[in-house]
Amino acid sequence: MMTRDDAQPAGGQPRPTPLRAVHERLGATMTPFAGWLMPLRYGSEIAEHRAVRGAAGLFDLSHMGEIAVTGTGAGEALDYALTGHLSALTPGRARYTMICAPDGGVLDDLIVYRLTGTEFLVVANAANTAVVAAALQERAAGHEAQVRDRTGDYALIAIQGPLASGILAPLTDIGLDEVRYYASHRAVVAGHPVLLARTGYTGEDGFELFTSPDDAEPVWNALAEAGGADGLVPAGLAARDTLRLEAGMPLYGNELGPDVTPFEAGLGRVVAFSKPDEFVGRAALAERAAAGPLRTLTGLTGGSRRVPRHGYPVLWDGQPCGIVTSGAPSPTLGVPIAMAYLDPATAELAGADGGGRLAVDIRGSAEPALFTSLPFYHRPR
Repeated sequence: MMTRDDAQPAGGQPRPTPLRAVHERLGATMTPFAGWLMPLRYGSEIAEHRAVRGAAGLFDLSHMGEIAVTGTGAGEALDYALTGHLSALTPGRARYTMICAPDGGVLDDLIVYRLTGTEFLVVANAANTAVVAAALQERAAGHEAQVRDRTGDYALIAIQGPLASGILAPLTDIGLDEVRYYASHRAVVAGHPVLLARTGYTGEDGFELFTSPDDAEPVWNALAEAGGADGLVPAGLAARDTLRLEAGMPLYGNELGPDVTPFEAGLGRVVAFSKPDEFVGRAALAERAAAGPLRTLTGLTGGSRRVPRHGYPVLWDGQPCGIVTSGAPSPTLGVPIAMAYLDPATAELAGADGGGRLAVDIRGSAEPALFTSLPFYHRPR
């Protein structure tokens, strides 16, 4: 049986995170987002973005959904429900994966943490938590597995940036050098128990800390105090979006959706056809893998100062050839950037010649754009 611990407030008002008082004290601009009240920015979103690239940023991600899948058949249930081979995941590791409809369309992209042999934590996008929880419940039928939406049991704080590890290390009881990328550990941070994961959505090194709601504020305050002298700043949704765009990371509702398979998004690697058993969407995804994508996700760099935005048409020799999915000025590169779906033939041509014949229709004006391989930004190693 599935239960839900995080009912929305009466009247359909956006739900505050456990860190609402912190955001208000910091003077954040708050905005409704996927049913939650979230910090958009605290001052300058460009300054927040640059802090994450040069030092560190602190994010409230408590709007993300946490769904527990437990039981002796939990791994097999997730193998059937998702595109990845989750039963092969070692306890303490995590995997990026997707949940697809029977026709192969993406219902959500997820990170799944295997906590123990019989415990998994599925992290879903806020707008899709109920859909994912319901689909997991339905697909777990016939397996020795229980599905429970535990979003209300967690707050989620991310510290991201090149100095994140150095800021966090003195506050925790484990050696961060031993925490691999896409791994998680039970730990103590600033005296509070957390699930500490080396994951993120910015293109930088960093960590995500799952805490209880009551522990969120003291953990946030400890991190803010420890990192203040090093340039750590709180960062909102606006900076998070430009950071993930520079890193070429897809956003559900923009690059991903029910009309897109993982292959269109260039993420066919998340589909584990090597799994021995059937999974939802397998036949449709196999057909798409064999036939090739219906469209190709590409990067565009603007040739003028005008910014391509979501939904703007992309042109090739003046004729429509695709659509912008995400676009913004890049604080790191100093030019407008965008991700866009192009028809495969045009994408191949543009990739071969640099896309000099590409443009974006920005309110009736064909603004030049150049084909750019994703991601736009690679962090220094």
